[in-house]
Parts: sequence; C-alpha cells; structure tokens
Amino acid sequence: MIERQIVAQKKKEYQIQEMIAKNVKGSGYSHTKLQRTPLGEKIIIYAARPGLIVGRKGQSIIKLTNDLKNNFELENPQIEINEIENINIDAMVVAGKIAESLERFGTARFKGIMHKTMEEVMSAGALGIEIVISGKIPGARAKSWRVYSGYLKKCGDIAINGVLKAKVSAVIKTGVVGVKVSIMPPDIKLPDHIQILEEKQEIIEEIKEEKPVKEEVEKKEEKPKAGEDLKKKQGKEDKKTKPKKEKVKKETKKTVKNPAKKD
Repeated sequence: MIERQIVAQKKKEYQIQEMIAKNVKGSGYSHTKLQRTPLGEKIIIYAARPGLIVGRKGQSIIKLTNDLKNNFELENPQIEINEIENINIDAMVVAGKIAESLERFGTARFKGIMHKTMEEVMSAGALGIEIVISGKIPGARAKSWRVYSGYLKKCGDIAINGVLKAKVSAVIKTGVVGVKVSIMPPDIKLPDHIQILEEKQEIIEEIKEEKPVKEEVEKKEEKPKAGEDLKKKQGKEDKKTKPKKEKVKKETKKTVKNPAKKD
C-alpha cells in the first residue's frame, strides 16, 4: 500500500515537471523542485531567464498556477522562480540552447553550433562535455554526430549521480532531431583524486637582543670627544708624578741638616 502511494506521488511530480517544461519553453528552463509545506505545495522553478516565466504584470505565472490547480488538484500551489548562476554548466539549459538554434537556423550550421557550445562550456570551467545529435542531419538518412572534449566518466557511481545529463528534441523540416548533452561539473569529487601534501620545513633563526633606543642615545651623549680624553689622561699623569718629586726634596734636606748640627 505504501509503495503504491510513493509511485503515485513520483508519477504526479514527473507530470508536473513535464507540464511546466512545456509552458515555460524558451526561458532557459533547467529543472523543478517540489516541497510540501503546511500552507500547501511549494514549486521551485530554476531557469536562466526568470522574467519570461513571470510575464507582463505576472500574467504567465498566474495562468500557470491556475493550470496546476485544475489539472493536478493542488490546493494552494506556491510558485517560486530562481535564476541559475552559471548557465553554461547546466546540461538542460545547454541542450535547450542547441535545440533552439537548430530550429532557428536549420541543419546547415549544426556542426558550428555544436563546437561553439562545447567551447563555451569548457571555458566556463567544466571538466568534460559530450554532445550527441541524432536524426536526419544533414541529408534524408538518419545519422548521429558526436562531439566531445575534456574528461568525462562513462561508468560507476559518478557517471550516474555526478555527471549532469539532459535530453531534448528539436522539430525541424526533415523531422524530429534528438539532442543529448553530458557535462562533468568542476565541483565534482572523484574517488581516485590524490592530493600530495608538501613537507613542512622548520627554519630556526637566531634572534639578537636589540638594546632599546633610549639607552643607546644616552650612551652616545655620555661619550666624550677625543680631545677631552687626552686632556683628562694628561691631568691624571701629572697628579701621580708631582707628590713623588716633593718627597725626594724633603729627604735631601734632612740629610744636609744633620751633619751641620754635629759640628
């Protein structure tokens, strides 16, 4: 019983997304998210040109809400439109752009359209891209044309969940042409990615203690000039030599006086 409810809910969500994609064609539609809230169901539409979805004075969005109420019996659908940051990395937008250009210019320039879009996606920072166009191009016999660039996973978990894929059909004079785009985004984390860490180099430096500036200035002020040093040295030597000469004179006087008294 629960499984049937889940399947019915998913089927309903897919039908809502399909209906929105048909109504907002030409606005750079990417994808839709459905959220349940206490007030009702919230529908978030991601597109490259949200102004075209809203329409003049909000007429287009009012019509879309009425269609959702009538076709899917939604009580209070709240539609929110978000703009895509990087258009060239979204696979659905890129595929829609190729389909629009094929419908406008025909099959004469299909190779130039493929190569130009591939260059734009790679310059936007994608790791890899693959574009496959299949149909009656350029002649009456059906063929498939493939263009690829960069690195793209083809198998494994990343190929299923990580790689962005989109399929769009374009209606031209010769018939219906299928456009398939696969893009590997730049922010994907690969399991075989290895990051080599650099060894830390410890540099030991000797720090010399620097004396404060004030002490150096005071010492410079205290240092006398070269001429003053010589004068001070000469004065000290004179003081040391003078008392020695006086002592010698006194001693000689005593020796002279003593023999005279005896006579």
